[in-house]
Amino acid sequence: MPLHSLVSVAPNALLGLWHLTEPAGELWSRLPAPAHYLARFPNGRDELRARQWLAARVLAHQLLRELTDAPATLHNDANGRPFLAELPAYGVSLSHSGEWVAALLSTAGAVGTDIEQVRPKAQQLARRFLSETERADAGQDAAKHSLYWSAKETLYKLLNRRGVVFKEQLRLTPFELREAGVLTGHLLLENSRSQHHIHYQHPAPGYVLTYCVDGR
Repeated sequence: MPLHSLVSVAPNALLGLWHLTEPAGELWSRLPAPAHYLARFPNGRDELRARQWLAARVLAHQLLRELTDAPATLHNDANGRPFLAELPAYGVSLSHSGEWVAALLSTAGAVGTDIEQVRPKAQQLARRFLSETERADAGQDAAKHSLYWSAKETLYKLLNRRGVVFKEQLRLTPFELREAGVLTGHLLLENSRSQHHIHYQHPAPGYVLTYCVDGR
């Protein structure tokens, strides 16, 4: 069953995970308003990324049906963030990596989610996105580096603003890595500072997932 899980993570928010096994044709058949998505389908993507894009939208609509009977379609704003044009109060966040796809929907307020395969790449790029304190905390642990990256991606999606410096403006309090837990994230902007709780888990071997619901 491609839908791996559907979990209420707040009174007004659902998180869904999809195990990507279907060919593109089957995913197209599951999408409502296929003409709408065909017009927005990104050209030039390889076969896997095309299937990830489709599965994310299939999953988002499955979550949407749990929250409302109102018809709606996904669009992307100027920053690339997905939104439901017919339901402007809703928050939407999508992510995919390898054979896993995540979607987070809220009926009120911004949300962010990110799923990542644990790979050496995050460790190799650590100097670009981690502060000195964060790098020291991550040490030589590839899973922890990937979790730091995922959590910062979730914060970035929650903020929805271009030009943010991950290393300086998105900060995480050092933590002990467990199977699941909550990280403390900080948005350090020019005229404001805010603190956010970022939940994490390992949805499958070799993957990390993070999510945040605005205000929680």
